[in-house]
Amino acid sequence: MALNDISIFSALKQKMRWQQARQTVLAENVANAETNGYKARDLRPFEFGDQLKNIEMARVSSTTADKRHFSLQTQNPQGFGAKSSTSFEVTPDGNGVVLEEQMIKISSNQLDYQAATTLYSRSVRVLRTALGRA
Repeated sequence: MALNDISIFSALKQKMRWQQARQTVLAENVANAETNGYKARDLRPFEFGDQLKNIEMARVSSTTADKRHFSLQTQNPQGFGAKSSTSFEVTPDGNGVVLEEQMIKISSNQLDYQAATTLYSRSVRVLRTALGRA
């Protein structure tokens, strides 16, 4: 079984892909801060709940002794859609990029990405320990 077959790893990987795509969109916003008529864009928020809707049960049947147990699951990839941000600050040339706002979003995105990668690596470490390959 590959790590991608385990739903938590698949969801974390999808979250990291979303954050990489968001970083690209935010960088484009900063790069176009002086472009006439440019409106800042952002991705629609990533929701783990949306990812859970796309999870299918693996073809493994099992019984659980406790209702708190969980079963193996797989996930289908999903695309990300960029949307225009609504900004109250627009320059006379029509530019709607607020650099301070973009820098806050970039910092927040970076912290979220670091949290996801930390959770991913620690989950791998726990799995390796459970398998006796610490």
